[in-house]
Amino acid sequence: MFKTNLKIAWRNIHKNKGMFAINIIGLSFGIATCLLISLFVFDELSYDRYNEKADRMVRVVFNATINGEQMKEAVTMAPVSAAFIEDIPEVLDGTRIDKLYNPKLTYNNTSYRNSKFAYVDPNFFEVFTLPIVKGDALTPLAKPNTIVITTKEAEKYFGNEDPIGKQLVLERNGDHRFTVTALIDEVPSNSHFHFNIFASTEGYAPAKSTSWTDSGFFNYLVLKEGTDLAAVQKKVPALIEKYMGPQIKTEIGISYAEFTSKNKVNLVLQPLTDIHLKSNFTATSQIEQGGDIKTVYIFTAIAIFMLLIACINFMNLSTASASKRAKEVGIRKVLGSTRKRLIIQFMVEAFMATVIAVVLAIGIFMIAFPIFNELAGERLNIAYLLKPQIILILVGFLIFIPFLAGGYPAFFLSSFKPIKAIKSKFSGSGNNNLRSGLVIFQFIISALLIVATLVVEQQMQFIQQKDLGYDKDQLLVLRDAYLLGNDIDALRNELLADARVSQITQSAYTPAGNSDVSMSGIFLNDQFLRRMFTYDIDDQYIPTMNMELVSGRNFSKDFGIEDDKVIINETARKALGFGNDAVGEVFVRDTNDGKKELTIIGVVKDFHFKSLKQEVEPLIMLNNPYGGLIVKVRSKDMSGLIEMANTTWLHYNAKEVFDYFILDDAFNETYVSERKMGYTLTLFAGLTIFVACLGLFGLVTYTAERRIKEIGIRKVLGSSVSQIVTLLSKEFLKLVMIAFIIAFPLAYYIMKNWLQDFAYRIDLSPWVFVSSALITMFIAFLTVGIKGIQAASVNPIKSLKTE
Repeated sequence: MFKTNLKIAWRNIHKNKGMFAINIIGLSFGIATCLLISLFVFDELSYDRYNEKADRMVRVVFNATINGEQMKEAVTMAPVSAAFIEDIPEVLDGTRIDKLYNPKLTYNNTSYRNSKFAYVDPNFFEVFTLPIVKGDALTPLAKPNTIVITTKEAEKYFGNEDPIGKQLVLERNGDHRFTVTALIDEVPSNSHFHFNIFASTEGYAPAKSTSWTDSGFFNYLVLKEGTDLAAVQKKVPALIEKYMGPQIKTEIGISYAEFTSKNKVNLVLQPLTDIHLKSNFTATSQIEQGGDIKTVYIFTAIAIFMLLIACINFMNLSTASASKRAKEVGIRKVLGSTRKRLIIQFMVEAFMATVIAVVLAIGIFMIAFPIFNELAGERLNIAYLLKPQIILILVGFLIFIPFLAGGYPAFFLSSFKPIKAIKSKFSGSGNNNLRSGLVIFQFIISALLIVATLVVEQQMQFIQQKDLGYDKDQLLVLRDAYLLGNDIDALRNELLADARVSQITQSAYTPAGNSDVSMSGIFLNDQFLRRMFTYDIDDQYIPTMNMELVSGRNFSKDFGIEDDKVIINETARKALGFGNDAVGEVFVRDTNDGKKELTIIGVVKDFHFKSLKQEVEPLIMLNNPYGGLIVKVRSKDMSGLIEMANTTWLHYNAKEVFDYFILDDAFNETYVSERKMGYTLTLFAGLTIFVACLGLFGLVTYTAERRIKEIGIRKVLGSSVSQIVTLLSKEFLKLVMIAFIIAFPLAYYIMKNWLQDFAYRIDLSPWVFVSSALITMFIAFLTVGIKGIQAASVNPIKSLKTE
C-alpha cells in the first residue's frame, strides 16, 4: 500500500514540477536557515556547561550605587570567596582568578608575549573541570611559583622537551621564576575565559589582601546541591556589613548604617551559565567580551519564522491548487477510497517533499556555513552538524514539517464531496481567507526584518559620524613602547623627525582599544564624593588627540612638573558641583600614598572614552605620563610609517615583538557584535523575503492559471498588459499593505527596546518605515508583475480554447 502511495506521490510531483520546485526551494531554504541558527543558538547556550558542577556554580559580582555613581562590575574584593565559605553554610567551595595583561615570559633567553596568563587559587582545578593530562593531578598549584600550562602553549616555549619541571621567568616588578607542574588541554571554546597559563596565588601578594573596598579578583563559588540561590542571596547583606562595615568606618569616617542610608551596596550571585550571555558589565571588568541573550532571542525568532514561512508556502500552494485535484479526489472516493487513505496519500506526498527539502537544505547549509561564520564572526565547526541535538532537529523536521505543512491540505483536500468534485463544481475559494492570512503573516515578518536591518545600519552610521570629542583618525598606538625603557625618547624623536608624523604623546590611556583603566576616590570638603576615572597624560595628549579645552589651559613644561594640577572633563565639573569656570577650584584625590590636594587648571570638552552604550563619566587627567606612544599621522602612508617604526624598534630592542594598533580600527571593534548582527540580519531578511516571494509567485501562478479564460476574454475586449497585471497584483498588494499596518508598530516597539542599549542613539525616523514599505512593495510587485506579464502575454486564442 505504501509503495502505491509513493508511486502516486511521485506522479503528482512530476505532473506539477513548477509548483513542486517552488515548494521545495522555499522549504529547503527555511530548513537550512533553521539549521544554521540552531547551531549558533546551541553554541551560545552551551557556554561553561562543560563544568561538572556548572549547575551549582556562581560568580560574585559587585552592584552598587554610591553618591549617584552606578557601579556594576564582575571584579570583586580578594577576601570575598573565603568570607562566603566561612559565613554561609550553603557555600561548599570557592576559587578566584586574577588576569595579567600582556606578560613577558622568558625561557632559555628567549622572550615571549601574548600569553593569556592568570593567577588562580590552588583549588582552581577542583572547581573548574579542566582535567590534568600530565604531571601533578592532585596538587599542581599547592606551592608558590608553580604553574599549569596548556599543551599547545607548552609547545611554544619548550618544543619537544618535557615541560614538567621546566621554569619560565615572568618579568614583572622583578623576575619571578615559575615551575611547570602539570599540563591541561586547551580550555574549551565555549568557556567565558581562555587562559593558557595558570599560576598559583600562593605567594602572590594581592591574593592576601584583606581589603573590602579594593576590587581585583573574579570570585567563584560552589553551592551545595539543591541550594536555593535566592535564599543564599538574602544572606549576603549581613555578610557585607560584617566585613565591609568596619573598613568603611575607617576609610570614610562614617558608620556602615550612615553609608547605606544614602548608598546601595550588594554582591550579586550570578549563575556560571549566565556569564556569557547575561553579563551587562563594563568590558574592562570582564575576562572576555561575551555574547548577548537578546541576539540569541532574535536569531531564534528568525529561525522559527523562516521555517513557518516555508511551511506556510507549502500549505498555501497545496490548498490553492486544490481545484486541480478535485476530480482525482472525487474519482478515488467513488472507487472506494476512504478519507483516511486519502489523508495518508497527501501526507506521504508532504513527507516526500520534506525528505527532498531536507537533503537540499543540508547541501545549502554546507555552502552557506563558511559564509555565515565569516559574516557573523563565529567559530562554529561543520562537525557540529553531527551533534545529537542537530540530528534530533533533522528528525524533528521529517516528522513535524509534513504535519505542519501537509496536515491542513491533506484534511482539506480529502473533505471534497465526490459528486461536486467530479463535476468540477469546487472552486477552491473556500480557503481564501486562510491563504490571505498566511500571506499577511509572511510579509509581517519580512517587513519586521527589513526595519530591523535599516535601524541597525543607521545606528552604526550614527556611531561612525558622532562627534566623539576627539579625532580618532590617523592615530597609531604603540602601546608597548614603554618596554624600550630609556630608549623611548629616542624612538619618539626619530618618529617626530619623519615628515609623516605631526604629533606624539605618551600615555597608557586610549579612548578605544587596549587601555589602562584607573579610578580614584574623590573627596570634597573632607567628605567622600564618589569614584572618578583618571587618565595619566603628558602635555601633548590633548593636542595630539585634537581635544578641545573649554576653559583654562593645558599642562605645560613652562610651569614645571605640575603633579598637583589636574584637568577635568565637563561631566566631572558638574559632579564636583563647580560652575562654568572651575579653574582654580580644589578637591582631594585618594592615592596609594594618602590623600592629595589637586587644583584644576583646565576643563576639557567631554569626550567618549567608553562605549557609546554608556554615558560619558567624570574624568580627571593628571600630568603623569607613562606607558606607550600615541602617534598622530598626517600622511595617508600609514603602512609605510608602521614599517619605519618597526625597523626603528628593532634597532633599539630586538628582544621584544613590535606591536601596534590603529585607534580607528580599535574603535570599530568596540561595536563588532552590533555590526555582525547587522550583517546577519541583512542576510536573513533577504532570505525571508526570497522565501516569501517564492510563495507569492506560486500563488500568482495559480491565480493566473485559474483565471486564464478571464484574462483571454479581457485581452480580446481590449485590455492592455498593464491593466491585466494591475488586476492580478491588486489583491496581493492589498495583503502586503495590511501586513505593514501590523508589522510597523511591532517593529517600532522591538527596535526602540534594542536602541535602549545605547546611551547615544538615533531617533526612530518615519523614513525607516517608509523605506521598508517601499522595499517590500517593490519586491512584491516585481514578483507579481513578472508572472502577471507572462500571463497577460499569452495568445488569447490559446487561453480561450476548449479543454
